[in-house]
Amino acid sequence: MTGAVIVVGFGVTGQAVSRYLRSEGIPVTVVDDDPTPATDERAAALGVAVIRAPTPARLADLIAGSSLVVPSPGVPVSHPVYRAAAQAGVPIRSEIELAWRRLHGPDRPAGGRPPKMVAITGTNGKTTVTTLVAAMITASGGRAIAAGNIGLPLVDAVGRPADVVVAEVSSFQLQFTEAFRPEVSCWLNLAEDHLDWHPTLAHYAAAKARIWAAQGPGDVAVLGADDPAVMAAAGDPAHGLPAGVTRWTFSTSGPADFSVDRASGLLTGPGASPLVEIGRLRRALPHDLTNGLAAAACALAVGATAEGCRQALEGFEPLPHRVELVADAAGVRWYDDSKATTPASVLAAVAGFDSVVLIAGGRNKGLDLGVLATAVPPVRAVVAIGEAACEVEEAFRGRVQVMVARSMADAVATASQVSRPGDAVLLSPACASFDWYRNYAERGQDFAALVTAQLGRAGKEA
Repeated sequence: MTGAVIVVGFGVTGQAVSRYLRSEGIPVTVVDDDPTPATDERAAALGVAVIRAPTPARLADLIAGSSLVVPSPGVPVSHPVYRAAAQAGVPIRSEIELAWRRLHGPDRPAGGRPPKMVAITGTNGKTTVTTLVAAMITASGGRAIAAGNIGLPLVDAVGRPADVVVAEVSSFQLQFTEAFRPEVSCWLNLAEDHLDWHPTLAHYAAAKARIWAAQGPGDVAVLGADDPAVMAAAGDPAHGLPAGVTRWTFSTSGPADFSVDRASGLLTGPGASPLVEIGRLRRALPHDLTNGLAAAACALAVGATAEGCRQALEGFEPLPHRVELVADAAGVRWYDDSKATTPASVLAAVAGFDSVVLIAGGRNKGLDLGVLATAVPPVRAVVAIGEAACEVEEAFRGRVQVMVARSMADAVATASQVSRPGDAVLLSPACASFDWYRNYAERGQDFAALVTAQLGRAGKEA
């Protein structure tokens, strides 16, 4: 590289990219529109310069003199950096592209065998499947690192000892890849999401499809056969699976390489080989079965054993804020599904219950909340919250009882009043949390604390 690399955004990803580039002796200039008090201190420790909220003209000058632009995943598509890079003819690459080139591509030092890479994308389930795949490889005696959008930047996995790197990758990251070629790609599903970043659903899908764009003979693509959009994308003449890529499918509702044998109560692999008894799973909601099948396909494709897959599936604890049981009292179960920030994830969650009091709303990400109406039944009552409360109320109008809550405490109290034995009270918002909270985890934690307090008061009154 001949000029400084421009890193846009200095959060977790921006810092990881800067640290990696500086370790390679590459000059870095950071552009950050909203620096924190710690920004200068962290930048100084890495030996990088920080330009705070440059004017469009200043940004254009910086990019014109650079060799590469690396935007962080949270940088919106409206940011002038994209236009400035296009006008200057400067390439844009994501952090996962840099990491892949270092691990597997032309930037890899001579000598040594690089780890295999599994890359997992989809609208829902990415983190769970990524975690499961790593657990399956470990249970099989291998060394695995879970990285990418799961928390540890993929570029930070460079140089760490591992047989397999399991990467959760988002559409933002895939959008700016060229050579990124995982040995195993996995596209779980597709539903409306991030339309505040992608201009259309087709643009979002095209970014997802880049997960297999550079794959070739010897590579494997794992596909969610129950999702028509994924299967259509795989068969697209222009952007579908490249020639020579092996296709493995998974399904909970029909024939596939990895499927559910309802008669025997098993999850099965190729040739109906048994993977695990469904009854031995710690939780077996519909999406748990889907995630388990997808993870087993990915893990087996990179050398995991069937026994390792079984052990990981039987021992797997569902991740926090993903239909997590908070309390069970008076015949009512309370669940924290705060991670559900799309209507599709809400529909997947409610499908596992017979009767639901749904708490939904927050900051809409530009999605159609009207599709939530198809959750009736099992949804029989709704508590609408946050900025999108009116949209949630409109979606369910005339179908079920809808109440609007002005705070999470109000929502919990209202749900408690309308719930009855046999109900699942489910916080599954279909929206982002940023109207009331810093993130979905904080929202889920507040919900859980309020539920505990509410049930404690109810117990004393009884």
